[in-house]
Amino acid sequence: MLKQDQLIVQSRLEDLTQVQQWFDRFCVASQLPWLEAVFDQVNLALAEGFTNAVRHAHKDLPSDTPIEIDLFLWKERLEVQVWDMGKPFDPDKLPEPKPGTLKVGGYGWFLMRRLADVNYERNDLGRNCLRIVKCPTTS
Repeated sequence: MLKQDQLIVQSRLEDLTQVQQWFDRFCVASQLPWLEAVFDQVNLALAEGFTNAVRHAHKDLPSDTPIEIDLFLWKERLEVQVWDMGKPFDPDKLPEPKPGTLKVGGYGWFLMRRLADVNYERNDLGRNCLRIVKCPTTS
């Protein structure tokens, strides 16, 4: 592993700016050309994952409930983990939006899956982890 970092923020949409600035500093300091090439895709997936944690997982929890974000960088892979304390959900049960239909919400999971390799799991301590992985060859 070349580098790792962690950020803990509250469950507030206003903290998205802090999350994205932190992620930007991490990537710039890494100085890997392939990471610069995929930055926008991962940044968008991270923003979607964070806002989903705030809006959905933590919607019934106090706004000071922490969301933990971990970054892990290897020479050929970046992994982002977004940890929340909300109720689990099964992304396999989300209906895929039909082409040509417009609705408010419901696109985030499918967008993230098109931007990076993602999975979602709950650990034994009752925490949920959204894992976003991007490699130079991942489209």
